[in-house]
Amino acid sequence: MIFHSLEVRQKALTLLRDGIPNSEVARRLGIAKGTIGYWKHKDLAQRGECPGRRSPLCPRCDGRELDAPAYVQLLGLYLGDGHIICRATHGSPSLSITMDDAWPGIQDECETVMRAALPDNSVHRVTRIGCHDIKVYSNHLPCLFPQHGPGPKNARSIVLAEWQRELVDANPWNLIRGLIHSDGCRLTNWTVRTVGGEKKRYEYPRYWFTNTSDDIRELFTDTLDKVGVMWTSCPRNGVPYNISVARKPSVALMDAHVGPKY
Repeated sequence: MIFHSLEVRQKALTLLRDGIPNSEVARRLGIAKGTIGYWKHKDLAQRGECPGRRSPLCPRCDGRELDAPAYVQLLGLYLGDGHIICRATHGSPSLSITMDDAWPGIQDECETVMRAALPDNSVHRVTRIGCHDIKVYSNHLPCLFPQHGPGPKNARSIVLAEWQRELVDANPWNLIRGLIHSDGCRLTNWTVRTVGGEKKRYEYPRYWFTNTSDDIRELFTDTLDKVGVMWTSCPRNGVPYNISVARKPSVALMDAHVGPKY
C-alpha cells in the first residue's frame, strides 16, 4: 500500500476544487486515478456536497442563527483581501482571504472568525509564496456576501445590504478590525522639530488604511465616524487611496479595539 503525505493530498484537493479533472490531477501528481477519485468523494462528503445530501443551513435562506461579530469581521477581511470564486461547472463557490505569513496571529484569527461565521463548512489553508489563503467552500457565499460580482472590487459598486448595515451598526469595531487586518496597519511615524534651537526627533504611532475602492474607503471612514475616531485622507500623487488615524485619542481608541498586527 502506498501512503501519501498530507501535503500531496492537499495539493490534489486544491486542483480538484479548481475544476481540474480527476485524470489530469492523477497525471500531474503521479497518483492512481482511483485514489484521486476517493479523495474527491471524501472531500465532497465532508463539505456536505455529495448527491442526495442537504447543504448546510444558511442564515439568509433558512434563518440559521448568525454569529454577527464574527461575520462583520469576516466581511471586513473579505472587502480588504478576499475574493469569491463561483464556477458554473464545478462544486461550490469558494471564499479566500489572503493573509501575509509575517502575521501568523492574524491568519489564526481569520480562520477563527471564518469558522464561527460558517460553522457547518470546512475551513482550510492553501500555501502560497509568502502568504496563505484562508479558504472555505459554501453554496451560500453569494447570499452572505452580495458584494460579490465580476471583476475587481474597485471596479464595481460596493454597497452594503440593509441587513448588513444593521449588523455593522451593531458591531462597528469588528468591521474596522477586519479592514485594518487586511488592508491596514499600525506603524510609527517620526518628525524632526526645532526646540530651543536644537533639532529633536519625535516619534508617534498612527493607523494607516489603503484601498483603491472609493466605496470601501467611505465605508471605513463612515464607521470610524460612528465610533468617534478622527481620520484624515492622505492623497499620494493626487490619488486618495490612504486614510490616516494619527491623533492621540483616536489612536488610543484603535489600540483598545484593534492593536498592531501580530
